[in-house]
Amino acid sequence: MTVAIQLGIIVGYLLLALAIGLVAYRLTDRTAEDFYLASRTVGTIVLLFTTFATLLSAFTFFAGPNIAYQQGPEWVLVMGLMDGIIFAILWYVIGYKQWLLGRQYEYVTLGEMLGDRFASRRLRGLVAGVSLLWLFPYVMLQQVGAGTALQALTEGAVPYAVGAGLITAFMILYVVVAGFRGIAWTDTLQGAFMLVTTWIALVWVLAAVGGPGAASSALEAEAAHHLALGSDFYTVQWMLSTAITIGFGVAMFPQVNQRFFAAGSKRVLKRSFALWPLLCVLLFVPSFLLGAWARGLDVTIAEGENVLPVILAEYTPVWFAALVIAGAMAAMMSSSDSMLLSGSSYFTRDLYRPFVERDLSERREDLLARIGVVGFATAAFVGSLAQPATLFELGDAAFSGFAQLALPVLVALYWRGTTRTGITAGILASQAFYLSSLFTAVVPSAYAGWTAGLVGMGLGLVVTVGVSLLTTPAADERRTIYFDGLEAD
Repeated sequence: MTVAIQLGIIVGYLLLALAIGLVAYRLTDRTAEDFYLASRTVGTIVLLFTTFATLLSAFTFFAGPNIAYQQGPEWVLVMGLMDGIIFAILWYVIGYKQWLLGRQYEYVTLGEMLGDRFASRRLRGLVAGVSLLWLFPYVMLQQVGAGTALQALTEGAVPYAVGAGLITAFMILYVVVAGFRGIAWTDTLQGAFMLVTTWIALVWVLAAVGGPGAASSALEAEAAHHLALGSDFYTVQWMLSTAITIGFGVAMFPQVNQRFFAAGSKRVLKRSFALWPLLCVLLFVPSFLLGAWARGLDVTIAEGENVLPVILAEYTPVWFAALVIAGAMAAMMSSSDSMLLSGSSYFTRDLYRPFVERDLSERREDLLARIGVVGFATAAFVGSLAQPATLFELGDAAFSGFAQLALPVLVALYWRGTTRTGITAGILASQAFYLSSLFTAVVPSAYAGWTAGLVGMGLGLVVTVGVSLLTTPAADERRTIYFDGLEAD
């Protein structure tokens, strides 16, 4: 009976999200621009919450509390504070320039923008290929998170594969039906819902254990070192490396980067990035503190289990625990559906159209985008069944992989001297370096405590600038479009 209640609440919530998508479908034009960007008409609240909910992934709800449980609450500083501030700055520095360019030249993807500036379909394809490469593990992360969460919440009554399959089925249905408009509307609902329920969960658990003083005392008795800043894990180098690579990586995530193009006005963009750090703190603090305090409470976290579902099942009623996990799964779906939508746009516009069918019609592109969603999600689901790594390892790899794109792109946006050869070499060098650090012993994973992800970013910057200084711009490069005539209303 308990399992039936849990599944009923979770499936009911997912069906509500799907219903919102169906309403949005009736209002969506059958054009690629409307499917991908809601015709660039998104307002402040929706833009803020759709970006927010897009990042409310398994990395936030499960990997983050798991790290706080194992290593201590300093994770709040990394994700809740430093990363929030870094991304807010990049939202303006990169996002505003992209919004101006997108409005003037009707760009839909980052690859399309760079390919046009440097008159290179190979560069366009490279950016799309790199983005799809790193998108794959992050979609897998959502499926792994959903599978493990349902398995833990129902104490094994729902197998891992069923949970992962459930969210995959819903994300496919949702993206194919809803497009960007439906995703943005549902994201707004999900972001607000998770803010409220996460704080209620924190208060509920603390009330059950005797308040924050009792929870902290129990943590001190179990793991006193968690209450002292600094440890072998939370070194200054590691914390800065992680915050920087996550912040810059988020700015290059296809589903986040495309939202820079979707804003309805300059005012919408500025209000959104100004509110971003506050929103991060409001969500990350309660979820990460729950993970940290759980270390001292009377709960058993088996190896490979996620902390949040276990502590909720122990200290809150069945219906509430299921409601929070339903919201977390919906948040995972809101990340995955946005990723799939953006991934399909990168595939159709930056790979299929330039290299296979240049005269692709709007209607046919719309159809191919929906087919691409099904194929990408299915492939990620198959990969997730192997559970190839922990949630943190999957997320960290994706963040750092995307971060390798950020500095070459930033240089190209603001330096006229950037050449096609320079940006291409910068992207290839940093990607090759970081991939080698993950899969070979030739490149170390850390340098005096600084991660290979951050070192790779530096390499990409040096190569982009150095090669650009040594090479001559090609005759067909459009060297002025990033700098001339770009003014907001």
